[in-house]
Amino acid sequence: MWHGAKVAVIVPAYQEERLIGRTLRGLPAFVDRIYVVDDASTDQTAERVSSQTDARITLLRHPTNRGVGAAITSGYERALLDGADLLAVMAADDQMDPAELPLLLERVWAGGVDYAKGNRFLHPEAAHMPLLRRLGSAALSALTRSATALDVDDCQCGFTVLRSSAARRLPLAELWPRYGYPNDLLGMLAAAGSQVADVPVRPVYADENSGLRAHHMLTIVGVIARRWRRSRATRPDSVQPAHAERPSPAARTTP
Repeated sequence: MWHGAKVAVIVPAYQEERLIGRTLRGLPAFVDRIYVVDDASTDQTAERVSSQTDARITLLRHPTNRGVGAAITSGYERALLDGADLLAVMAADDQMDPAELPLLLERVWAGGVDYAKGNRFLHPEAAHMPLLRRLGSAALSALTRSATALDVDDCQCGFTVLRSSAARRLPLAELWPRYGYPNDLLGMLAAAGSQVADVPVRPVYADENSGLRAHHMLTIVGVIARRWRRSRATRPDSVQPAHAERPSPAARTTP
């Protein structure tokens, strides 16, 4: 429990036999439930998850590969069914620091927003991000801001926390199933009038493989345009995006 809130962590996983165990062992004790969604991996991902002795872990398996967005949707739906209050998403490749999870939880549970997302650009170690990934993410974030009117950046960061009441107002069945799901979800949140905030998080790049490619970027541009077309007639004009808790100029590293 987190200050009286039931916390669920959704871990979408595909071909993550090498790092999934380390990821799961690192999750904090205050997390109530952990949902690993194996998106039809052909390696030993499911076996690695099943070998864990942590009783909080539930393994969900897709019979066919449906994409990371679809895996997260499956995790959200199961967590809501089980009564979670706060729905966190963390990658299976140990690329998100579990010590920073309380920062996102606090921004939602005590900070009054519906959705908190990590922003690596605001962290003092932002320069550690690979340059091409940083530039690509910045371009996609600018397009997402334009389409949603949300004051957000680093929109491809998947380290997030969603309030359950906000999740129930979203058409989760429509969420884009593959790369581009974070931008699509932000579009849904904007259309629903939800409060969204950035939280500085540390960029972690070690021995995992980063997945953003040029063809993914083209797909994501199409996803953003698709959501904008669907929501522009219904998005409330009164949306007031929450602002990120930005570090002082002395502490901030400019990408």
